[in-house]
Amino acid sequence: MQGMLLIKNKRAHFDYEITDTISCGVVLSGAEVKSLRAKMGSLTGSFVQIVDNKAILLNAHINPYPFADNRDYDPNRTRTLLLRRRELYALRDKAAAKNYTLVPLSFETSGKFIKLIVGVGKGRKQFEKRDKIKRRDLEREQKQSNWY
Repeated sequence: MQGMLLIKNKRAHFDYEITDTISCGVVLSGAEVKSLRAKMGSLTGSFVQIVDNKAILLNAHINPYPFADNRDYDPNRTRTLLLRRRELYALRDKAAAKNYTLVPLSFETSGKFIKLIVGVGKGRKQFEKRDKIKRRDLEREQKQSNWY
């Protein structure tokens, strides 16, 4: 069940070949929840690691909520992900495969909760990215030429 999209990692599908996705909860403070609901944050350059049988979100930037007390707030702090044990083991096993990584795709609302969609993907090489851009441009030109 997908809810309303809050923040999307726009580079994820371009930089990685995403094979599987999973939805998981995130440990957030109240001000971070309000900031995410106001769509103030970024997932660009962030990643997920599994350390000591815990999944953690690293380098995700959530802007400080302007109406909260932000004296000791770190916008790039590590955040713990909430997963069931079998989901965590499945993600760990998939990520352990050759050249696979865990990429955060988006923050979404699920009822009153905020969920992080995590994808298991394989990094694309530079020439694969160029080929993808070429194919996209060719398809766009074909659609425009068929329009007239």
